[in-house]
Amino acid sequence: MARGEGSEQFSSGLLPTDKTVNQDGIKIAKLPPQQERKRALTVWSKVCFAIGGAPYQITATALGFFLQIFLLDVALLDPLNASVILFAGRAWDAVTDPAVGFLISRSPWTRHGRMMPWILMSTIPAVLCYFLIWVVPPIEQGKMMWYLLFYCLFQTLQTCFHVPYSALTMFISNKQQERDSATAYRMTVEVLGTVVGTAVQGQIVGMANIPCINSTSLTNSSHHSMHGNNSQILLDSKVFNERRAYMIASAVISLIYVLCAVVLFFGVREQDNQGGLKAQKHVSFQTGLRLVMGHGPYVKLVLAFLFTSLAFMLLEGNFAVFIKYTLGFREDFQNILLVIMLSATLTIPMWQWFLCRFGKKTAVYIGIPWAGPFMILVVCVKSSLLVSYIVSIAAGASVAAAFLLPWSMLPDVVDDFKVQNPTSQGHEAIFYSFYVFFTKFASGVSLGVSTLALSFAGYVTGVCVQSDSVNLTLKILVSAAPVSLIVLGLLIFKMYPINEERRQYNNKQLQLLLRNEEQESEMEALKPDITA
Repeated sequence: MARGEGSEQFSSGLLPTDKTVNQDGIKIAKLPPQQERKRALTVWSKVCFAIGGAPYQITATALGFFLQIFLLDVALLDPLNASVILFAGRAWDAVTDPAVGFLISRSPWTRHGRMMPWILMSTIPAVLCYFLIWVVPPIEQGKMMWYLLFYCLFQTLQTCFHVPYSALTMFISNKQQERDSATAYRMTVEVLGTVVGTAVQGQIVGMANIPCINSTSLTNSSHHSMHGNNSQILLDSKVFNERRAYMIASAVISLIYVLCAVVLFFGVREQDNQGGLKAQKHVSFQTGLRLVMGHGPYVKLVLAFLFTSLAFMLLEGNFAVFIKYTLGFREDFQNILLVIMLSATLTIPMWQWFLCRFGKKTAVYIGIPWAGPFMILVVCVKSSLLVSYIVSIAAGASVAAAFLLPWSMLPDVVDDFKVQNPTSQGHEAIFYSFYVFFTKFASGVSLGVSTLALSFAGYVTGVCVQSDSVNLTLKILVSAAPVSLIVLGLLIFKMYPINEERRQYNNKQLQLLLRNEEQESEMEALKPDITA
């Protein structure tokens, strides 16, 4: 009877029991389930995995490009209050990343894996908070607290989505080549997500952007009172249309967020790649932190990309305001932003080919500084729409490299850590969460400092033309500051020790370690139980 039940269970495709009985009546242990799950990663799985990265980039792009201008020109907040919201929200978001990474590393393994439950449970609350960020509340006194509350809540919930998704890279396959390929798929979809975020937010909001009203001309009219009333009605209509457009755009983005999360959950099977080391004792947060931050290649990689990320985030956060006021292209700023993201999407495959052909470090030295000369050009040449579009195309190629390379190189650092610390495994979430922490901290600094700088320069909400000091500040924020930060990041990156030779060596060592573990597991599984 026991033998028949065991055969039926095995043939039906269910997970096997720990022991089964052979024809001689001797109990034999079956292979662990993780051994059966380790199969080649299909193209469909890579696509579904990549789609899971779109929600973060769609919302991050919409917030990065448009939240500052929304708070200043639509919600009509004081620049100082807007800078507090932007900095505090991103700083809070950065702090939650290591905490969530630690909690994930302590999470038990479920039938859906360790990462997937976090992704699933955080999705709906996150989109609700995201929608409320773009709502202008009917209260004036508590407006600042409204945005700060829902901004922080959304960032926390999105952390519960993005940190496990980032760490999922290490659990979709145990082969470095497949992970690199899946990362390329992911980066392509994520950059496409930035296009979607820019297009949805920019085009919907752009349709509600009526021409600016020059109130000074009203003083020359003999019917000053009548024109003043008409102007006020037109302004009220403009504010209503813009607020409604932002809400519609946020609702569309929220729907896309949910659909992408569903595709990820049902299309990707999380694998346990820790083998026999999975059952080892959990280490404390402090111990895990010391191990991760004590790994030299990781620290150098994070520091280098911290400065380059800060550069591109300064550009991202201020480029819309720069185009609108300094260059004077009020009706075209959303289209220029869209060209940047389209260029980035189209050049991702080129950078993937380049890093495979010439190595990842070479790709960093070529791809990251590519936009530098064009950042300088856009502030030195007299305002020209054609020059702006040319700069956008060139900047998009550099943005693509900045997207692809960090996520392509982080698995190399994790593998290097595993080779040097073979008895200390399971820290993937901590590695990824601290990288996300530093990039989000850089985003908070860039948004907070830039908005504060605009406040000190005399930025005025709701006007057609800003002062010369504001325009000078914007030029510094989109040109001089980013170029300096890129140079500093590249200087740090020169100390990064993992080249192609070391990466190949680590890959061979990990494959050897994995084969040894599988052989030991198979021998243990075939060992008869003589207790009967």
